[in-house]
Amino acid sequence: MFAKLPPATKALLIANGVMFLLQWLFQSTQAGGILEYLELWPLGGGESGAPDFMPWQLVTYGFLHGSASHLIFNMLALFMFGAQVEHVWGARRFLGYYLTCVAGAAVCQLLVGAATMSMGGEAYPTVGASGGVFGLLLAYGMLFPHQRVMLLIPPVPMKARTLVIVYGVIELLLGVTGTMPGVAHFAHLGGMLGGYLLLRHWRRRRFDGA
Repeated sequence: MFAKLPPATKALLIANGVMFLLQWLFQSTQAGGILEYLELWPLGGGESGAPDFMPWQLVTYGFLHGSASHLIFNMLALFMFGAQVEHVWGARRFLGYYLTCVAGAAVCQLLVGAATMSMGGEAYPTVGASGGVFGLLLAYGMLFPHQRVMLLIPPVPMKARTLVIVYGVIELLLGVTGTMPGVAHFAHLGGMLGGYLLLRHWRRRRFDGA
């Protein structure tokens, strides 16, 4: 089954797996400290003794994960939705879209981090492919709106379009209410927003070129 995956989806799955393995191998060594500079740190975090924000973190943080369950959940979603989207778009457009969603989630999280620090909060890193995954969920819902999919928790079948709306509303409510601290809910929404803006750009360019 893995061998039949389209190339970009397969490459992303491998890259995330390799990076998690490196995190596990180097977590108690000096190399583990180097990996910290691949995490997404807030702007101005260096003033409080945390690593400084660097531009490459807009993408690299999306290949790191905080736990095995974090990795497995994201890679399962990438496997489920990414392959279908890539089959429609092709590898180049799919990869560009995915990385745009990762970066869009990072920008949103930087804004949240800046707001948190302005209120006296500590600088903390963000990791995970969830921004890209939520962007893929949006794309899947727009490409296959009537395709029936199954929620994991609870196991309820619904149309893909409905799933996108449900997840978007849940993330917004959790982010606004501060429920489930430690989860970057607004970054998830930022991944969806980045994907939506790119899809709008592609659609506008297609119509302008017609």
